[in-house]
Amino acid sequence: MRSLRPHFLALLVALALTATAAHAALAVTKSAVQPDGNAMRAIRHYRATTLTLHRVMGHRVRFRKLRRVSLEHARKVWRRRAVATRRRFVQGPPHKSAWLCIHRYEGAWSDSGSPYYGGLQMDISFQASYGRPLLMAKGTAENWTPLEQMWVAERAYRAGRGFYPWPNTARACGLI
Repeated sequence: MRSLRPHFLALLVALALTATAAHAALAVTKSAVQPDGNAMRAIRHYRATTLTLHRVMGHRVRFRKLRRVSLEHARKVWRRRAVATRRRFVQGPPHKSAWLCIHRYEGAWSDSGSPYYGGLQMDISFQASYGRPLLMAKGTAENWTPLEQMWVAERAYRAGRGFYPWPNTARACGLI
């Protein structure tokens, strides 16, 4: 009996050490698996910004999935995409000078006179056809920024409408 007591104590000590080591390893693994909340929040923000601006500009974009990358790398990739997209958005549409000329003859950017809204005097059906995301998020065109209004007009231009939704002002600007 006395010879079993030291072995029994050694076994209990070994089990206690194993349990402590396993618990510590589990804690390390959990912290490694738990995503960093700030990085995830930043990725969501950059991704939403990028996709929203592409939608407003009328670009259909598909991004390759990021596979097996760190959160920090994914954050950097989405930040780079968001910055490039915002830069393109702020540059304005290709026919920006034409839209500014049309605006000069139309109304204020915040004109809310029904049935035409905004600086390019867009009616509701026009806004619903070419600016649905903005119409749903911000309301009619007088609530949109001037760049957003120009990008919606650019979408109509690309869809084949040209400058014909503004026949008199486009003619005055020499566009038709």
